[in-house]
Amino acid sequence: MKFLLYLILVLLLVPTQTTLLPYLSVWGIKPDLGLVAAACIGLFAGEMDGLLVGLAIGWALSLFSAGELWVSLLTDGGVGLLAGFLGRQVSQVTFATLGVGVLLVSLASGLLAIVNFKNVDSAQMWWIVESIVLPQACFDGLVGAGLYWLLSQRFDVTRLRTE
Repeated sequence: MKFLLYLILVLLLVPTQTTLLPYLSVWGIKPDLGLVAAACIGLFAGEMDGLLVGLAIGWALSLFSAGELWVSLLTDGGVGLLAGFLGRQVSQVTFATLGVGVLLVSLASGLLAIVNFKNVDSAQMWWIVESIVLPQACFDGLVGAGLYWLLSQRFDVTRLRTE
């Protein structure tokens, strides 16, 4: 049952990210739903589920993007693993904790992605960081915190992790 839910999530996340989110963007910036979903799965279901589903999400989303395959795989799988580890080790995870964690991982992912750009000078790189990477990381953190808050109101986090 869990596998079927994860498969449906991965299959629905790709069209949502590629077709719906451009219309819901704020100032041309849209959140990375794959990163947020991997973090929530890792936190609610554990590090192994977060890692595997994050890898699947990263792979599926990278098929439809022009970016490097390994960046999306590493960040989405890594955030699922990190969130699962955080959920197991920290006694009281809050929406703010998850939001800051997603913000930091999204920022690292964006910085890692712009390092791959060829023929970009430091002024252009700084412009990319301040106008795209940093706002998207903040947006990802807000979406992650909001989604965690909604899910934690609906589901018992400790019960889901023991099933």
